[in-house]
Amino acid sequence: MHYLYCPRQCALIHIEQAWVENTATAEGRVAHERVHAAESEMQRGVRTVTGISDVVELHRAADGVWRPFPVEHKRGRPKAHRADEVQLCAQAMALEEMFKVEIAAGALFYGQPRRRTAVCFDPALRALTQEVAAATDALISCGRTPRMGYEKKRCDGCSLIELCRPQTTGAERSVATWFEAQIDA
Repeated sequence: MHYLYCPRQCALIHIEQAWVENTATAEGRVAHERVHAAESEMQRGVRTVTGISDVVELHRAADGVWRPFPVEHKRGRPKAHRADEVQLCAQAMALEEMFKVEIAAGALFYGQPRRRTAVCFDPALRALTQEVAAATDALISCGRTPRMGYEKKRCDGCSLIELCRPQTTGAERSVATWFEAQIDA
C-alpha cells in the first residue's frame, strides 16, 4: 500500500509508472519470487497455495469449509506505519468475496525476525483499509502527483528518492520559488 507510506511515492509508481530498484526492493523482489515459485502443498490438514497474494493457507473448519488465511511476506522488520497490515487486510477482503466467508485474521511474515506476526482484521483495520483504497483511487483518478515535504527516515529509505527529489520539490516550495533560488545562486 504505497499510498499509506507516501502519497507521492504512490503517484510516481501508479500514475507516472516510475520505478527504481535499490537493495531493499531487490531483496524484496527475490524473496517474493521465491515464495511465488513454491508449489502448492498439504501439511497437517492445511493446504498452502501461492499466487497474487504471497501465500494463502486453506484451513478446513469443523463444518468442512476451507477457510482462507492470508500470509504476506516482507523482507524487513515490522514497521511503525500500518501499510503492511492494510495490504494484508485488503487481500483478506478480496478473499472473503471470492470464498464467500469471513476471514478474522492473517499473518505478516517478516524476514528479519523470521517469524509471523498475527494480524486481526478488526473493524478499525477494515475501515482504514477502505479509506486508503478510496484515497488511492482518488489520487490515481485525478492523475496528479502531489508534492510532499522531506522526511529523512522515510525519504532516505525510498528507492524513488532521486526521481522524487523531496528536498527540492517539497510541499512548501513552488516552481517559481525554485527558479528564483536558482537565479539568485
